[in-house]
Amino acid sequence: MTNGYVTAMVIAGAMTGLGVFLLVVQLIPAPPALGPALRRLQPLTATNTAPTGVNWLRRRFTVPHADLRLLGRSTDQYFLTLGLSALFCLILPALITIAVAALRVPIPVVIPAGGTVAAALAGAALAHREVVAKAAVARAEFGRAMCTYLDLAAHQVLGGHGPVESLDRAASVCHGWVFARIREALLGAQLQLRPPWDELKALGRDIEVIELGDLADIMRTAGNEGASVHQTLRARADSMRDRIRTEALAQAELRTNKLDIPAAALILVLLVLIGYPFMARLFVR
Repeated sequence: MTNGYVTAMVIAGAMTGLGVFLLVVQLIPAPPALGPALRRLQPLTATNTAPTGVNWLRRRFTVPHADLRLLGRSTDQYFLTLGLSALFCLILPALITIAVAALRVPIPVVIPAGGTVAAALAGAALAHREVVAKAAVARAEFGRAMCTYLDLAAHQVLGGHGPVESLDRAASVCHGWVFARIREALLGAQLQLRPPWDELKALGRDIEVIELGDLADIMRTAGNEGASVHQTLRARADSMRDRIRTEALAQAELRTNKLDIPAAALILVLLVLIGYPFMARLFVR
């Protein structure tokens, strides 16, 4: 066994052990983090206290900050997820490298080492795509929930309540993580003595939900100018439902069109199964 194979086996074993250790650490219950909750209630000026290596990664790679804020994750958790995914994907190439070294297969060490690096990059890319996909689903769910919130706010305004009270009462009626985020924003506005529409506008900008910003603009008009916004809220809710319905129909049509290929392949297989006995008899005779 050459020195190159021994070195590859040692590196593979060390990386596998590190990945298992990090996975076990994540399973240990951690104390609740009070810092993020306090920062949401009273935002402070962000200070860059991250290590130099983390700052280099943040400059080199595009971090989906809006998606992370929507999912309630921090940037450190995002990089930790990428690192764990990369380490987990190193296990199979490491085992292959060990098997190659043990069996003394005449393969250069560069090949399994390159496969290890490729597997790590693929694991990190898959973790990134998973975060983006989950954020897209959550953002669509947030948009659907905003239709209900707009209707509830319109009913509260029609009942004679003020714009601030209408937002609070409409958010307290429904349940779910979307309305929990809205109630959290409204509570932060109360504690900081700020207008609630400014806090909703900031939340919509941070998580890139345009509908929340539109609601904030409408309620700001009612709060500053005293305008009646009942019809505006209902019209905005109806337009959002029409857009969601149109997008759903377009997505359904796209998926229906994708079914044409397997349907055509199935028909081709059936034709072959039906025509083969006839052609076999014809050529045998």
